[in-house]
Amino acid sequence: MGASLPHRAPNPARAGVVGPADDALGTAQDYAQALDLAVAELVRRTRFPVGFGGLARGDAIHVTSIHGARTRSLEGLVVEASRGLGGRALVEKRPRLAVDYGSSRSITHDYDRAVLGEGIATLFAVPVMVGNRARGVIYCGSWAESPVGDVVARPAFAVAEELSSELRIRDEVQRRLTLSPSPAGPAAIPATTREELRETYAELRSIAAVVDDPALRARLARLERRVAALSQDTTEPPLELDVRLSPREIDVLACAALGATNAEIAATLDLKEGTVKSYLQSAMAKLDASTRHAAVVTARRAGLLP
Repeated sequence: MGASLPHRAPNPARAGVVGPADDALGTAQDYAQALDLAVAELVRRTRFPVGFGGLARGDAIHVTSIHGARTRSLEGLVVEASRGLGGRALVEKRPRLAVDYGSSRSITHDYDRAVLGEGIATLFAVPVMVGNRARGVIYCGSWAESPVGDVVARPAFAVAEELSSELRIRDEVQRRLTLSPSPAGPAAIPATTREELRETYAELRSIAAVVDDPALRARLARLERRVAALSQDTTEPPLELDVRLSPREIDVLACAALGATNAEIAATLDLKEGTVKSYLQSAMAKLDASTRHAAVVTARRAGLLP
């Protein structure tokens, strides 16, 4: 078992965009933050004491998030494709397990100094799949040999899937943002691009409406605010309006702004059609609007909708 020194990863804030071939959109810092929150959640849900993970750049996983470690052995670790447990998970696009990592014959031992230096005996690696691409790997480990049954595997898979969903959302938001000519400001955004941003905003709100995890909802809310700010129309003066809409009223108006019917809004937000109608009527009353279209126009001018 020839051990080798772990590679050192560059600062994620300066590492450029994240993705298997450096082609995923968005800043490295945004993606690294999403990964870090996922790794923290992995430790909480699996109750394995150590969690770490990294997103792929080129043909390697750059570990940027570590939670629960007793040493600094894992810091800066870069795992090459096909090498070690995580490298196999990355290439094979499926979870890999080493109950007794130190004596495992199914993996290379390039990273023994990092893994065994932390005292890890059992290591479980789960790839983060976005479409058919492995965008990274999250690991949970135990200092003693521990079986990995449904109690560990199921929550680990769930965390990987949640991170995958967030990466897809971030990719799409960033893709749409690149369509806008940012130097000229929001006023110069073409109408078609602004409508795409508004569609993204409505989709983010519909996703957040059915998410139970408060941390994930908070992250989605931050993305919503970014999209809303970038899609504002500054060609008209803002309307000062002392009105506060409830989150559900905004959800319903955001969907109505895209031309969705009450039935379509109900299906999107997992509500009853009568409930949607009630939220629309309440929003229209608050905005002193006689139609849903007028309510949307007023809400946009007041900065309540993008």
